[in-house]
Amino acid sequence: MHLGDLDSVGPFFALRTDAGPTGPVRPAGPPGDGYLPLAEPAVRARVATVAERLGTADRRVAASIAFQGIAGRLLSIALGSAVLTGGVPDLTGPALWWHPTRTAPDDLWLPSPAALPSGTDVVPLIAASVLHDRLASLHRLTRAAVPVSGRLLWGNAASSLAGSLRVLHTWCLEQGRPADAARAVTLTRALFEDPLLRDTGTLTTRGGPSFRRRSCCLYYRVPSGGMCGDCVLRTR
Repeated sequence: MHLGDLDSVGPFFALRTDAGPTGPVRPAGPPGDGYLPLAEPAVRARVATVAERLGTADRRVAASIAFQGIAGRLLSIALGSAVLTGGVPDLTGPALWWHPTRTAPDDLWLPSPAALPSGTDVVPLIAASVLHDRLASLHRLTRAAVPVSGRLLWGNAASSLAGSLRVLHTWCLEQGRPADAARAVTLTRALFEDPLLRDTGTLTTRGGPSFRRRSCCLYYRVPSGGMCGDCVLRTR
């Protein structure tokens, strides 16, 4: 399986990799059509988009859900690629573009993707490139744009990773790939040992992956919203 085939798992695992209608895109220049680097303007635009779509004036809620969405995208791509292709695409460079108003699978664009150098253990690659690079940067940018709890945001990342695992694990079993399903669990459990995710909640895998977080994403504050399945408030 190639990186471009991950969309068969689900839209959150998909990554646009074509060069675009005008030929190869240089990392130094924007590809146009609303795509932006994963930097402050994109974060602020995404928070505004999420607030409008959720119908909320609470920017903390919008920032929380916006961060959870991009965390889910990046972690799904990295985990899915590691499990199904044996490698991890480089999601750290300036060639990765984000469209703040689009949804998966059309929000992320990485023309001519390259794989990170890897040995037998891909967990350090995912931790370094996604958790400590991309998500740590987006964590800072989100908190600079909106005063939202940093602990809450890392809880969102953990919840997103657990959600990615559930989707991938189910898909692997349905496709008759139990070894890949088990590998997905092993990699995810190792990622939850990273200091950024270690205290965010409890991941269990007996009877299928499930997660109980120690924070709340604030979605219950959305008009007609509710509590997520892994929300800490469900146990209070």
